[in-house]
Amino acid sequence: MSKPLLPHPDRFFQADKDTGNIARRLFEEVEKLPIISPHGHTDPSWFANDTPFEDATSLFLWPDHYVLRMLYSQGISFAQLGMAPKGGTAEPDRRKAWKLFAEHYYLFRGTPSRTWLDHAFSTVFDIDVRLEAETADHYYDVIKEKLAQSEFRPRALFKRFNIELLATTEGANDALLHHQKIKQDWDGRVITTFRPDGVVNPEIDGFAQNMAALAELTHENVASWKGYLSALASRRQYFREMGGATATDHGHPTPFTADLSAVECQALLDKALKGTISAAEAELFRGQMLTEMALMSCEDGMTMQIHPGSFRNHNPLLFAGYGADRGADIPLRVGYVEQLKPLLNKVGNRKDLTVILFTLDESNYARELAPLAGHYPCLTLGPAWWFHDSPEGMMRFRRNCTETAGFYNTAGFNDDTRAFLSIPARHDVARRMDCVYLAELVATKRLDEEEAGEVAVSLAYGLPKKAYKL
Repeated sequence: MSKPLLPHPDRFFQADKDTGNIARRLFEEVEKLPIISPHGHTDPSWFANDTPFEDATSLFLWPDHYVLRMLYSQGISFAQLGMAPKGGTAEPDRRKAWKLFAEHYYLFRGTPSRTWLDHAFSTVFDIDVRLEAETADHYYDVIKEKLAQSEFRPRALFKRFNIELLATTEGANDALLHHQKIKQDWDGRVITTFRPDGVVNPEIDGFAQNMAALAELTHENVASWKGYLSALASRRQYFREMGGATATDHGHPTPFTADLSAVECQALLDKALKGTISAAEAELFRGQMLTEMALMSCEDGMTMQIHPGSFRNHNPLLFAGYGADRGADIPLRVGYVEQLKPLLNKVGNRKDLTVILFTLDESNYARELAPLAGHYPCLTLGPAWWFHDSPEGMMRFRRNCTETAGFYNTAGFNDDTRAFLSIPARHDVARRMDCVYLAELVATKRLDEEEAGEVAVSLAYGLPKKAYKL
């Protein structure tokens, strides 16, 4: 007999009746607020073309690296899931792949992926039985049938999810054609984010080709340090004008920054373009570019995001076979106090600059990040990110950071997702967990409930708009 799928309305709230009731009342104030999704990786073509999604497998299984990594960890190959290898093609049996996923859905018990998926199954597709082997065909058929309806196209779902703004992320050389189309024929607010990693990280595959494309786009001599910086400034302006960008994003391995002379910078650029730069010199180059990007943000007003601390594509066999973003990225230990000092020496005291810091190394929360953000006017803390975008991860973040940095030196929540249908689920969890934390403060007489309600609204809505200048 099929088991019911009924997400509990009081999920995550405290079992203690009095504190749970406080959390519930606080959540009622924020539950239906519009969603601000200021940083993520959804595909802008979905909203530009409004093409229907195809089926459950291509929507929920193949693009989700959280799902893929769990299945892979249990010995399920990507070939079994019907995924095409890197540079190749596949003609998979999508229903068969979905059934395999359903048979192993129990693996996600206790994970945020289970919460997000159940939320989408229940609230978006009105499915009321749990996903398992016996219900796999039912899920596949219901989802496929509904995806063919106009109400389930990307633009309709955008409106249904009450998304006020959604930001995607594009590389520095992107033409932003999808964003231009969105602006021309739709009123949904989808903006881009400037991600220059491909032209500031000499260790990225294709760096020389990316630089050549940058030169062609901007008509600048990127072999000279001055021309290179002018080219990047030009692309930032293009992203603001053509894609509505208000922020940049930097996925460097570490938050290391530098403050070098123009002569030293030119020497590093020469080596980067020749492909003779060492690992230590590449780190120095990236560090200088973080400082340069911060200086440019002082000029053009764009919020700067730094997302360090991921050893990307840790599994070389998987990367060779299936490419990036397949669940093989692993957190690294990083530091911030010494690494950010050159950048902060230059711009740390600027009131007109916002630098949002993220981490995958939770040991930094209380020791480094909260004290830094609690002092420097330019610094703001991003939410618990990636591996820590979970109920427990959110609570660890609040417990470790609030006493030193407060609430108002944080950027609220952003979902940072590729999975469009998980956006309302992720914001629902974040709002619930903030209310759980605030309810503790109220119950222990550290905050009154009226103030807690104001904070909850700020975290869900006001602070993201402020941090990303929306």
